[in-house]
Amino acid sequence: MGKVVAVLIFGCVVLVSGCGTDSTLSGVGSGMGGGNTAMGSARASSGGQANSAAGGLSISGGSANSATGGLSAVAGPQHYFPAGNPWTIDVSNAAMDPDSGAIITWLNQQGFGTGQMRIDFTIDVLIADASTPKRDFQPTDDFYSPDCDQVPVPVPVGGNLEGETGYACTTDGDCHLLVVDQPASKLYEMWRANIVGPDFFGGCLAVWDLGRVYGPTGRGEQCTSADAAGYPIAPLLFTADEVKAGAIEHAIRFILPNASIRSGEYVHPATHSTSAASGPKTAPPYGARLRLRADFPLASLPSDGARVVARGLQKYGMLLADGGNIALTAQTDRHTQAKWDGLLGSHDLVSITPGDFEVLALGTPLALTNDCLRSP
Repeated sequence: MGKVVAVLIFGCVVLVSGCGTDSTLSGVGSGMGGGNTAMGSARASSGGQANSAAGGLSISGGSANSATGGLSAVAGPQHYFPAGNPWTIDVSNAAMDPDSGAIITWLNQQGFGTGQMRIDFTIDVLIADASTPKRDFQPTDDFYSPDCDQVPVPVPVGGNLEGETGYACTTDGDCHLLVVDQPASKLYEMWRANIVGPDFFGGCLAVWDLGRVYGPTGRGEQCTSADAAGYPIAPLLFTADEVKAGAIEHAIRFILPNASIRSGEYVHPATHSTSAASGPKTAPPYGARLRLRADFPLASLPSDGARVVARGLQKYGMLLADGGNIALTAQTDRHTQAKWDGLLGSHDLVSITPGDFEVLALGTPLALTNDCLRSP
């Protein structure tokens, strides 16, 4: 199935149905777009409603505006999935890939998308409760079957899309809509959402079971999600609450320009790539996990917040999730207790280069066919 659309934007052709903020070629097909994003989830502290049977969703300090179906207040770290999912695994002592040296050497010559490791703070994770209204959507050309789910989506009153102040996609960006449905223990992630009045248009929607430990094939082999690689976004985002608390306990989402992503292949835990990826065999494939070297001089970083992120990169690494320019994605602080101001800035990690990382064992690469086989 084809997942690349040529779009003429301001006189230039971009191989994607929507460009992410400050991106050149956004990740193409399947909810990818690569704006400058990097996101994070967090582990729970006290006060959340845990899915104790499965070890799943636990969000501390949540309180819903039940009268209007509006946003819950998220005051503290949140833990979305049970332990054992790929993004929760401690990889401090995991084996390097035999080709790590060659991949890192090549990637270091390319640099990150902007030439520096920067952080994007434009993606929100909204929290819904039983009173939150669910809305049907009209699929657009950015919806792919059978990869994507066409079911009603909880839309909290007062929420917003990635990079927007409301639910209208005004910038033609990625416009991700991420909603945690607490009572149902589900995560809804949509790429290219656009809600204007009674009209709800949506690209690829991936619904995740927050009580499940997903295996190597995730929602299905060759299947995309709201990100090109096929895994969820929210649990890879890091938050101001996590950084303030002093620990990020999950892998971090990172993105690269399409020309720096290996063409035609992916590795687990990714379940998908995109035809826009055009890098050589020495480029990292979707699903690659990079770990910051243990000997990286943390004291050289300019802030305590930067050191917290770096320690997370040493312990859990970062997973290549999408195409775009800004390397790391953090969650906005719009709905968190802690705030980014004075805690971490977008340029606090620019001294970290691709040469400071190691590529962990990739496993057997899979050729991209786009023949999605959904898992139950």
